[in-house]
Amino acid sequence: MTPRQISTPALTRRSLLAATGASGVALALPASALAAILSPPTDTHGATVMTTIKTRDGTEIFYKDWGPKDAQPIVFHHGWPLTSDDWDNQMLFFLGQGFRVVAHDRRGHGRSTQTDTGNDMDHYAADVADLVSALDLRSAIHVGHSTGGGEVARYVARHGGGGRVAKAVLIGAITPVMVKTAGNPGGLPPELFDEFRAALANNRAQYFWDLPSGPFYGFNRPGVTPQPGVIANWWRQGMQGGAKAHYDCIQAFSETDFTEDLRAITVPTLVLHGGDDQLVPVDTSAKLAAPMLRKGELKIYPGLSHGMCTVNPDIINADLLTFFRK
Repeated sequence: MTPRQISTPALTRRSLLAATGASGVALALPASALAAILSPPTDTHGATVMTTIKTRDGTEIFYKDWGPKDAQPIVFHHGWPLTSDDWDNQMLFFLGQGFRVVAHDRRGHGRSTQTDTGNDMDHYAADVADLVSALDLRSAIHVGHSTGGGEVARYVARHGGGGRVAKAVLIGAITPVMVKTAGNPGGLPPELFDEFRAALANNRAQYFWDLPSGPFYGFNRPGVTPQPGVIANWWRQGMQGGAKAHYDCIQAFSETDFTEDLRAITVPTLVLHGGDDQLVPVDTSAKLAAPMLRKGELKIYPGLSHGMCTVNPDIINADLLTFFRK
């Protein structure tokens, strides 16, 4: 699996500086790291290139890889139906802390191939293994949010040996299993996920607007002010992916049982969860998952939402940094 590059229209240093200046954003990054972002790779015609790998089944996976290649890597795994862009804040923050930061768009999501098959946890984890192999990442810290948390659990359990993984983090993760079954009587009713599929099939664009406008970030709670930019960015990311892949992924994130994956993980694992997570309730996820880990550490944030990495990054980033540097 060799990294490939796809040409895209160039983004000039001047236009990016103007945009960040207009928004009042100051990036506290080392000069070398900032230069790498402001001067992305270009082809012989001067067009910016987009990096991808081709997996063992031919799927193209888009990824970002920023920072010194000899620094400890952090690999970020996004939630459904989003993309690696959902980690923008964390990517920039930890780049500024001297880490190498990597994030990919899951198959069927974002800029990766809009797959109509293989939209399941086994393929998701195998794709990560192919990416890690292509970039030769070692002693990496894998951080997953929501569906990405399940992806991390399966990847680390099945592919994370040989010094590839140093630590793991599960944030608002779907582990150990979401749906209600005979073996998981406290899970969410199957009919709820049928409603997810029906809403997506009926009007995906509206559904992908309603989720971030309401429960995802807790904007439906009294006294919480919605953030239009956050809502629009969630919608943008969702609509980049393939409807078939998003539809299939609902079964993957709701029905996959990660119990044995969690028990097989031997590296230190931090479990973070919002106490007011309306999509992945903490009582049926983090509180059950953490005790299954051999070296698990649980932290619950009272009142915080499923999307706390985006709307409360100062809190989450500080705790992640402490864990990374232990």
